[in-house]
Amino acid sequence: MIQFEKMTLPNGLRVIVHTDRSTPFVAVNVCYNVGAKHEDPERTGFAHLFEHLTFGGSQHVPNFDLPTQNAGGTNNAFTTNDITNYYITVPANNIETALWLESDRMVGPKFTKKGLEVQRKVVIEEFRQRNLNKPYGDTWHLLRNLAYKVHPYRWPTIGLIPEHIEHATMEEVQDFFFHHYAPNNAVLVVTGNIFPEHAFRLAEKWFEDIPQRELKNKMILPEPIQTEDRELTVYRNVPIDTFYIAWHMGSRLSDQFYSADLLSDILSGGNSSRVEERLVKGKKLFTEADVFLSGENEPGLFVASGKINEGVDFDFARDCLIEEILQTVDSLVSPYELEKVKNKVEADLLFNEIGYLEKAMQLGAYEILGDAGLINEQADHYHKITVEDIRNTAMEILRVGNRNTLNYLSLKNK
Repeated sequence: MIQFEKMTLPNGLRVIVHTDRSTPFVAVNVCYNVGAKHEDPERTGFAHLFEHLTFGGSQHVPNFDLPTQNAGGTNNAFTTNDITNYYITVPANNIETALWLESDRMVGPKFTKKGLEVQRKVVIEEFRQRNLNKPYGDTWHLLRNLAYKVHPYRWPTIGLIPEHIEHATMEEVQDFFFHHYAPNNAVLVVTGNIFPEHAFRLAEKWFEDIPQRELKNKMILPEPIQTEDRELTVYRNVPIDTFYIAWHMGSRLSDQFYSADLLSDILSGGNSSRVEERLVKGKKLFTEADVFLSGENEPGLFVASGKINEGVDFDFARDCLIEEILQTVDSLVSPYELEKVKNKVEADLLFNEIGYLEKAMQLGAYEILGDAGLINEQADHYHKITVEDIRNTAMEILRVGNRNTLNYLSLKNK
């Protein structure tokens, strides 16, 4: 059980504090309720752009790394389809350096033409290197666009096309920041060697004067229920034929999420899983195969993928993996299999609660999801899943008409 205390400042900033006296450090984590799903379909990649922009300097801080390093700390950030998360770890007696940096980041970047151009080039180059020039780099662009027709999960965090960032104006960039990166759209989490009363006082000192902002969190339309299977075949300069199959599934807060997560582990969670034992090591159809969840807050995807061994027939290998997955519809998994993956999940949950930084990030993410207290309920949700729940979930997700197949083939085999 992770103990924490919470308060909300008059400007709407939620502040969560967890004390961990076993470390001499503290983590200052700011989680914003803005990710790729909040972007304009004609201007995607903005949330990721701001992850870069805000490290390029704020109103009073020209460089975030130097004061962090001088305080004996480290900092970083990440962006997902749902959130943007910044974190700094420092020795506990230097916590005000971290709070000063994050409060100034929240006030706003130092918007300059030069700064925008520098970060614009960085992001576009990253797009090209990771998604256009890297083998299999456009997989998620293709798969998301195949699976989603309405919901903004149809593009990845990096954005839909680099031209959206290339053509973004200063006015558009500023507008996106001031309507999303605000105290009333954020959660500040402080964990580590600090008591709640002290942390709350410091949060008031550094953040209370930042005004609320008018938010433009657009209404996100739900993805219509898919009724026909979809398939796309592409040829790329890659070494191995690969496929990806995605089925729509429930949201992060649905009961289905937990049973789907356990189902994915039964299928491919480790060396003794079904897919690994029977298809990778047994029939030697794949160099690697996996079944996993995309893991977003809103209804996401249950995904299977396989890199096919040289000389193995593509259709045969893909059909074997589909058949292996569909067996969970036809018959119950064994109680032993279910208990094994439950134990693994419980161990993973406990491991993620060891580090003070990991706890800070999780508390922020769960608060954005609905309530930081959800962090203490996860093990119970998994524990109550039965073998019947697993089959019911398999039946719901793996139904005919809900499948999206991306065949990602090597040009050498064309």
